[in-house]
Amino acid sequence: METIKIADEALRKGAEEGMDEFLKVFTDKYLEVTGGHINAETMPLLNGHQHSLLGYHIFREEVNEGGFVQLIQNGYGPYIFDNPFAKAMRIFGVKEFSKLVYAAKKIYDENKADLEKERDDDEFMAMYEQYEVFDELEEQFMDMEEFVTAKLAEYVDEHLEYFGEIE
Repeated sequence: METIKIADEALRKGAEEGMDEFLKVFTDKYLEVTGGHINAETMPLLNGHQHSLLGYHIFREEVNEGGFVQLIQNGYGPYIFDNPFAKAMRIFGVKEFSKLVYAAKKIYDENKADLEKERDDDEFMAMYEQYEVFDELEEQFMDMEEFVTAKLAEYVDEHLEYFGEIE
């Protein structure tokens, strides 16, 4: 595994700009190291803590833009639901978010083949009606997102050594 080096100056600047920017310093570095692709070749480049933080970044971006349907259709279902992401979120101190991810995983597991099936634009849009079961979870995430992000930023700040080597 490669040591992920984070510039102290970038970290300080990110922290000054807020919790989102603080976390972005880390996730941008992870995306740089992996070339923006999470696959069998790039998985070993990050440790579990780093993958969990990157998972949250991806989860947040995808769900905020297009919900769970988009997250899964863009190929991130296995990364989020087939890895210990939800467990890591519980360990990082965001238990309610962890429960939400487990609830979404249950839906994902029960409908995996259909949710991951290639679709054209019309079929993709129809999925939002077909999978309205995700709507309540998406609303719950919107309500807790700021708290979750703040708690994760606090966890990262208190455990910097797990997320990168500060130089």
